[in-house]
Amino acid sequence: MFEDRGYKRTFYSAPQSVTSLVAAFLEPSVTVLVFLACSAAFDEPIGRSDLTLCLLIFALTFPGRNRFWDRPLNTAVDIGTSWLSLLLILALCGYATRSLTLFSSQVLLWWALATPVLQWGAYFAGRKLLRHAASQPHNRRTAVVVGAGSLGVKVSRAFQARGDIGLEFLGYFDDRADDRVDADAATLRLGNLRQVSNYIRDHGVHEVYVTLPLGSQPRIVELLEQVQGTTASVFFVPDVFGISIIQGRLQDMNGVPVVGLCETPFTGTNRLVKRLSDLVLGTAILVLISPVLLAVAIGVKMSSPGPIIFRQRRNGLDGEEIVVYKFRSMRSQDDGEVVPQATKADPRITPFGAFLRRSSLDELPQFINVLQGRMSIVGPRPHAVAHNEQYRQLIKAYMVRHKVKPGITGWAQIHGLRGETDTIEKMQARVEYDLEYLRNWSLGLDLQIIARTIKLVFFDRNAY
Repeated sequence: MFEDRGYKRTFYSAPQSVTSLVAAFLEPSVTVLVFLACSAAFDEPIGRSDLTLCLLIFALTFPGRNRFWDRPLNTAVDIGTSWLSLLLILALCGYATRSLTLFSSQVLLWWALATPVLQWGAYFAGRKLLRHAASQPHNRRTAVVVGAGSLGVKVSRAFQARGDIGLEFLGYFDDRADDRVDADAATLRLGNLRQVSNYIRDHGVHEVYVTLPLGSQPRIVELLEQVQGTTASVFFVPDVFGISIIQGRLQDMNGVPVVGLCETPFTGTNRLVKRLSDLVLGTAILVLISPVLLAVAIGVKMSSPGPIIFRQRRNGLDGEEIVVYKFRSMRSQDDGEVVPQATKADPRITPFGAFLRRSSLDELPQFINVLQGRMSIVGPRPHAVAHNEQYRQLIKAYMVRHKVKPGITGWAQIHGLRGETDTIEKMQARVEYDLEYLRNWSLGLDLQIIARTIKLVFFDRNAY
């Protein structure tokens, strides 16, 4: 009766962890406190304009990201890119409102320099404190995994990778013989499924993670009936590693739990942030490179007969066909059912075109595609339609990369996967990096990719 009236909810959103809560306030608080400290150091009074700036800073940086368990170098890069983005926004706001003169230039300079350093220090100190707290006996919890397959091993390794959760892994339970379970799990077996509940009671186990395949449903139901007679918390880990999960999450659809497995990261506010960043950065870059565009256009026209701009059909968001612009670098323009990839010493490439491809200058007209909304500055590189039809049949989850707009540069490109993909293995690696980008997207990641791309333009010679 209560379920029909909506009073009882079987599924609900997990409460926010204390670590996430601390992280949400840490970055905004450090940023504001550093500003106030710099003002005090230079004997600047805290007026209404300063308090207004503090409120604006807090609003723009809240909630802070949970970086406690990122690598220190990755944390430093992420903090740096995020901080530069915030300074740019504040500078534009100050210029538009003519309020920059209300603040001491010394205070602003030292605040801009000290804040990212102290933010990194705060996260590093927090990481140490969390590790210390997790190591205390009263914070330790014990866990067992039911299912000694590859998924069970993934779960146990996840315990070891996260030192903040204070979870001690005891071992596995499985009915199969040692030669049928994962080799890394065989030596840590504690018994079979019938022994789980007794072991939990005898050893005071706090958490049980069930990693049995869905085909074992009768055994799972029987196991749950036994474990529910104990005080252990029970978690079911579905075996979905056989598919490429993008933005996996549990959603509530009017009381019905729905598990999302493959969804674009650019929904809601993320979509707005992504589009605004493309418009702002795309417009600024086009203005800055306009002399380069003119010079390259003249060079293409003078170097060989044919149009300046090469238009090629490619697959964009959700696989829809789009037209992408490039400076023409070849004598021929292939855009049919079969499109041979460019190779080193390709006879189709003009001498000036070879220079354009090495320097990536041939891609610059795609900033117009960005303003049109066909592409994004950062995203999976678009391939020719003919190549998509070929690789979608050869590479698992190849078309998942089309859940977002294609990009001028991407996560794969800054990891050396540029130019010709002459083997399936190379294309597979490129796709894996593209999917990793979709799983971990953030505005800070986009800015990091843009910064590293600029470096590659001047120092990398893999493209042709």
